[in-house]
Formats: sequence, C-alpha cells, structure tokens
Amino acid sequence: MFNNLDATNFSGAIPFYDTNFEDLLSKITICYKKMAKEHLQLQNKENAIRDILLLKYLKNDDVREEVGLVGLYNFEREVQEDNSKGRTDIKVTSQETFKKQKAYYTIECKRLDKDNLKGRTGLNAEYVINGISRFTTRYYSSFYRVNAMIGFIVEKLDIHENTTKHINSILTTDSSIQTTEEITKDNFIKNFEFHYHSKHMDIENQELKIYHLMFDFSSNMQ
Repeated sequence: MFNNLDATNFSGAIPFYDTNFEDLLSKITICYKKMAKEHLQLQNKENAIRDILLLKYLKNDDVREEVGLVGLYNFEREVQEDNSKGRTDIKVTSQETFKKQKAYYTIECKRLDKDNLKGRTGLNAEYVINGISRFTTRYYSSFYRVNAMIGFIVEKLDIHENTTKHINSILTTDSSIQTTEEITKDNFIKNFEFHYHSKHMDIENQELKIYHLMFDFSSNMQ
C-alpha cells in the first residue's frame, strides 16, 4: 500500500489509520452484538470473555465472511511482543504486517463493574493504571499510533457516566499519564452508543490515540 510503512514518516498517516481502525472496530462491535444477542452465559473473567469473542466470532470463518473481515484482518490472543515488554490481549494483523512485522494493532481488554468507581483500587482504576498506561509507557508498542481498549461491563451500571466521569476522573488525576484529550464520546459506529476515544503523549513525547469500546455483558454473567 505504501512504499514506506513507518507511520511516523509521512504526512496524513494518522487520519488514514484512524479511518482503517475505526472500520475494524465497527466490525468487532458487530461481533459483540451477535455475541450479546445469543445470550451466552459467561464467566466473570477477562480472558474467558475475550476468548469467546475471539474464538467464536473474530476467528470464526463464517462470521468473518458475514462481517467483512476476510482478507483484511487476523486476530491473535495473548501474544508476547517482540520489541516491548507487553503481552497483548488481542493482536490484529493485516496484509501490511507481511511487509513490516511491526505493523499491527493492539487491543487491551479490561473488566468493569460498579464497585469503587472513583477509587484507586477498583476496576476503573485498573482500566487506567494497567490499561491506558500500558500504551503511554510503551509497555505495548504502537506502530500506527492508534490502538484500542475494550471494557467488558460485567455488572449493570451507567456506562456513559462511568466512562466520561469516573474513569476520566481517575485518568486526569494520574500524573504518570499525560492526557491531551480525556475520554470523549465518538460517533463512527452506527447504532452503538458506547464508543469513545482519548489522546495522550507517550513517554517519548509522541502523540497516541486510544479508542474505547464498552461492551455490556452484564446480562450474560453466570
């Protein structure tokens, strides 16, 4: 697609990858909707929820054909990165990865519940401290400068308030994370309210954009 795939080397790269990544996230959301609609009984465990999303939907050939993932993206779980400390929840590769091995997206998954919403020890804090910060510290690599987090909602709560008020409160008071735009509601996914983005500067003072998808599985818990 490009003679030089280094996303930092040409003008207009970030908006282009935003568009591609938003299309990918839209397709992942379709898979979430199918999963939620089927009323599967899920364990209240991050990896268990992630594995069903991956194995039954994102890596299912019939679903991939239906959603439009075939020939575009492949998904791997719990992958050790080559050039950072991280072990990614979901690694997303494409045809570009065959040209440059670092050219992939990373998705981090975290559970969210209604306990200790404003505290430094609840799952909201975990979302920030061991989620967002893994991108800003380069614990996870970010070739395209855009990545994503998926919040697995495991208890009934006001998702929008929790995201834009409580998680943002923890995020904006965390001095270890340089946030240039707090978590803000987005609108690129049709018929899905709970998607957002935030912007940060990483430890090498490079801009980073993180998308946030909030998937409500509170009715699917065992």
